[in-house]
Amino acid sequence: MSAHTARPGSRPRRSPHLATWAAAALALLTAACTSTTSPGTAASVVAAASPGGHAPTLTGAGSTFDAPFFSVAFARYQQQHSGVTIGYSAVGSSAGITAFSARQVDFGASDVPMTAPEQAAAKGGPITQVPVALGGEGVVYNLSLPAGARLHLTGPVLAAIFLGQITSWTDPAVTALNPGVSLPPARINVVHRSDGSGTTYIFSNYLSTVDPAWAAQAGTGKTLRWPAGEGAEGNSGGGRRGQPDLVLHRLRRAGLLPGPAAAIRNQAGRYVIPSTQTVAADAAQKPDITPADFSIVNQPGAASYPISGYSWALIYTRQHNQTTGQALVTMLDWPTHVPGLVVVAGHEARGR
Repeated sequence: MSAHTARPGSRPRRSPHLATWAAAALALLTAACTSTTSPGTAASVVAAASPGGHAPTLTGAGSTFDAPFFSVAFARYQQQHSGVTIGYSAVGSSAGITAFSARQVDFGASDVPMTAPEQAAAKGGPITQVPVALGGEGVVYNLSLPAGARLHLTGPVLAAIFLGQITSWTDPAVTALNPGVSLPPARINVVHRSDGSGTTYIFSNYLSTVDPAWAAQAGTGKTLRWPAGEGAEGNSGGGRRGQPDLVLHRLRRAGLLPGPAAAIRNQAGRYVIPSTQTVAADAAQKPDITPADFSIVNQPGAASYPISGYSWALIYTRQHNQTTGQALVTMLDWPTHVPGLVVVAGHEARGR
């Protein structure tokens, strides 16, 4: 999966990079910080960035998908801003929202925005949610297929597999989509996320969109009562070695999935694999997302990969600590000024 940074400070325009939302978020944060300034506070902000000042520490928690990007990006940021320390815990979107809501961390990261009830329960007041990354979810399979062959699946067939209605690789519904490909007469071992996760939300949102049976029986959510399969925590979870598994993974970058990904038939009837280009093509079909209207699954377009979605940074609109709030604003703004294409920890981050 590619991670596209939102671009604060630019004029609103129709772009999947979501400059408008990022600019609004940072404007709110900056206003909140400056509105609470008292005599001497500005000096403390300057001191925080100077060798003799108190070094602010920023803490975050949430999305496991964002973790590799954050790990390298934050390390690079700290090299350039020695007065700031940043720590991030990849505990999953649900656990990250819980920690953020309890004000145990300064910012959260989730692959699905917080709901109205979740925001109401947060202890820090109003919340600004900023889209920071864009990616797709690969359905990885562990099969020995002929050279050049790739597993093909549709949304309804994928739903039937995860519902436990299709259990064999030689089921007619699967073989009909893969003519000329010899599939093993074996059981499909389904592996899914066991923890509360935005990855689960995006995947289940896609299946609910394309298959009424899935929508009625399993629905959409960060946590599901999965009808079939076994659970694994985090995006590093996988199937059993040597077994004919079908595993859900969040794409980190084209070629960096733990195995081949199935080609999924999109709305245009084309079979598409997850990549930087196909995920961006899907997002481009719906550039004007908001935290209340954020789903980009199954968008039109011949090149669109249909199981795609954004990751979001969660920040309190009113920062209660001037130094921490200003450091947070500066840190979130920094990636937008990294020129060109920066490849970090299996992610691609575009600075524009």
